[in-house]
Amino acid sequence: MPKKTLSAMAWLCIFIVAFVGHPVWPQKPPKRKTPAELTVPACCEEAKELKAQIANLSSLLSELSQKQERDWVSVVMQVMELESSSKRMESRLTAAESKFSEMNNQIDIMQLQAAQTVTQTSAGWCCLSWRVLSRAPSLLQVFCDMETSGGGWTIIQRRKSGLVSFYRDWKQYKQGFGSIRGDFWLGNEHIHRLSRRPTRLRVEMEDWEGTKRHAEYSRFALGNELNSYRLFLGNYSGSVGNDALSYHNNTAFSTKDKDNDNCLDKCAQLRKGGYWYNCCTDSNLNGVYYLLGEHNKHLDGITWYGWHGSSYSLKRVEMKIRPEDFRP
Repeated sequence: MPKKTLSAMAWLCIFIVAFVGHPVWPQKPPKRKTPAELTVPACCEEAKELKAQIANLSSLLSELSQKQERDWVSVVMQVMELESSSKRMESRLTAAESKFSEMNNQIDIMQLQAAQTVTQTSAGWCCLSWRVLSRAPSLLQVFCDMETSGGGWTIIQRRKSGLVSFYRDWKQYKQGFGSIRGDFWLGNEHIHRLSRRPTRLRVEMEDWEGTKRHAEYSRFALGNELNSYRLFLGNYSGSVGNDALSYHNNTAFSTKDKDNDNCLDKCAQLRKGGYWYNCCTDSNLNGVYYLLGEHNKHLDGITWYGWHGSSYSLKRVEMKIRPEDFRP
């Protein structure tokens, strides 16, 4: 065999052995990562940070919610304490008014007992500065005005100091209460008896500026208890402006425990008095006495709508009656 052929075969064998020992196949070059793939680790970090921030915010909101709840509970407790304190004050005020009223009633009883020793022969309307009516079941002491418009007036109601509460029950309004030297209501039964003959009514009022006005009615009568002491009025005249009592004409008397008004509401409880409530008032002469006219709760002051309106409580009021045939 020729030498060249042997040499070529030798190199071929060497190549095969080398190839088998270290096979080398053609390989593709490594694939390069896209920009989006390169940013994945960065996005993961941002997501972790956002999750941490959300967790912190959730924790903060939870703390704020708990604090708000605690604050709300504290406010509710304070309101409840204030309401409780207000109720205690109202209870004390009611007790004080009741005690004061009881003292006034005792004074009235003493005055009536003293009046029983007075001899009175006249059963007419001959008023002096003080007068005892002998026709009443028991002697009754009343105050008479002998100066106004010729005199002869028997005062049946007075408000001037606010020391006597007029938020009374039916029995008290029937019998009367207060002191004839101060604030008082003569009593529906007594007023009924006095007005069985033709009678006039005069209402005198004074505001907190010192201005005085009056209203007069040509006829005044009060029904008996079976008729719920119903009010009957004649023609109006006077200086007070608009008539605010005729709205109550032909209406029954109402108190906090006896609702005879013409309204769904219980006017006596709303207006805090005993009166001839219609539905409910154009006047409220037996309402709450407010100093300096301050009055905005349920329109329950001493009001005459035709003069100062419904939100002004008057300083002084007197209701007085005399016979139509009275001559000075």
